[in-house]
Amino acid sequence: MKENQFIVVVGTSAGGMKALTALIEQLPKDFPAPLLIVQHLSSDATGDALLNELNKIGKLKCIHATQGEKIKSGQIYLAPSDNHLMIEENGSILITKGAQENRSRPAIDPLFRSAATSFGNRTIGILLTGYLDDGTSGLIAIQRCGGICIIQDPADADYPDMPKNALNQIKPDYCIPIAEMGGIISTLVARKSKKQVAIPEDITKEVQIAKRVLSDLPSVNSLGEQVPFNCPGCGGVLWKMNKGPDLRYRCHTGHAYTAAALLTEQTMKIEETMWTALRMFEERKNLLTTIAQDQKGATATSAKERAKMSQIHIDRIRAILLSNDAASVTDSAV
Repeated sequence: MKENQFIVVVGTSAGGMKALTALIEQLPKDFPAPLLIVQHLSSDATGDALLNELNKIGKLKCIHATQGEKIKSGQIYLAPSDNHLMIEENGSILITKGAQENRSRPAIDPLFRSAATSFGNRTIGILLTGYLDDGTSGLIAIQRCGGICIIQDPADADYPDMPKNALNQIKPDYCIPIAEMGGIISTLVARKSKKQVAIPEDITKEVQIAKRVLSDLPSVNSLGEQVPFNCPGCGGVLWKMNKGPDLRYRCHTGHAYTAAALLTEQTMKIEETMWTALRMFEERKNLLTTIAQDQKGATATSAKERAKMSQIHIDRIRAILLSNDAASVTDSAV
């Protein structure tokens, strides 16, 4: 790639296909920069539907990103499912099964950070529709490295959470509807880049951890301070990151969470534990009931009493789970 050439990185989640097609169809066939996209996908998805749609409506060739490939101008690269997509300093693609970030793989933040450290102020980061707040930390990294940040206007997004959360943390260069992005991006990639600012060391370390170059305690210790709760992904200790306005956590194996993503993951783990506890108490009650029926005297009496106590615990756990269901319905209606 030319020394002065820009790179465009895009992140989206729910509603992403509609948003991406609306964006890509605006770009000319001689678009002078590569464009890398992370769309949140389930681990069993192929991403072919999005790939085919972008190739059908756009003037640029769209392909699944492959390990070691050199990025080229005028080409679109999609992150493969269940893999992170990142960019090396030499302009080649890195595909890795690294730890999930914000409960996602592929995640937006690893791509954005790697682009920021590799291309500095020649990076243009675009955050589109989606849930929660993946991408916010990555945009902050792009901004700290001198790059350009574009956020979809929440009023224009089918799922405004991701743009709104980003806007709560940073002031982007542009907050616009998708219909206006094509022309602005084309203008930005055609201009000459400014003098590069120094790349912050903490961002470089986070990129190295995501690339699995670093996975040790001293590296994470240098990024923040330990907190008294564990990583939901691996059970290890978490560190609270010291840099940036957003509240984030990371473990030394590579899992990373915003505060919202961590709370969501903890809630899911609690629910899983409650269902396991419910099953075990029901099995215990059934076994005690069987013993009470088959035995006589003190053994049967004791088994009956313990079965009744198990039923009390079962009723309490069911009440908690029903309360959680009601809260979920209420949240979704808001």
